[in-house]
Amino acid sequence: MEQIIIERATPADIKKLQEIGRTTFSEAFADVNTEENMKDYLEKGFSDEKLKAELSNQDSQFYFAMHEGKVIGYLKINTGQAQTEKLNLDALEIERIYLLKAFYGQKVGQLLYQKAIDIALEMQASYVWLGVWEENYRALRFYEKNGFTPFGKHKFWLGDDEQTDLMMKKVLLNDNELKVS
Repeated sequence: MEQIIIERATPADIKKLQEIGRTTFSEAFADVNTEENMKDYLEKGFSDEKLKAELSNQDSQFYFAMHEGKVIGYLKINTGQAQTEKLNLDALEIERIYLLKAFYGQKVGQLLYQKAIDIALEMQASYVWLGVWEENYRALRFYEKNGFTPFGKHKFWLGDDEQTDLMMKKVLLNDNELKVS
């Protein structure tokens, strides 16, 4: 496969982010959720207003995975006050890693994940955490393989369907070695 380039998204990239966000979320979850709930989430979760606010938040960062000049996936990380759960201000949250299905199994998710870890190490985060739907077995395996362990749960609404996310974390040591807590 041609080289994958990871590049930071800017507020000018709102339409690209909206397109890749809606497409990858649909590919991942349309088969296991109702059409109505998917439509509601895609409209609200990827609205111009919401993405503009997220792209402008100094404590959030988006990165695109690019292949042959096209966006094939993305990463969203949060620090400080932007974290979706107020756990630890010096932690880093991976809020989203999504890829086009055509690129599953080609190590693109690992590249996006490594970008998040590199940023966490650079900022000397105490740990990296995330929430993943308890029925997203592919993602659970990915994070477990990368040393994340469950530490709690939180609720996530997809339309009118209350779902449970497992909260997982990976502790970072001061000497930049990664260790599971």
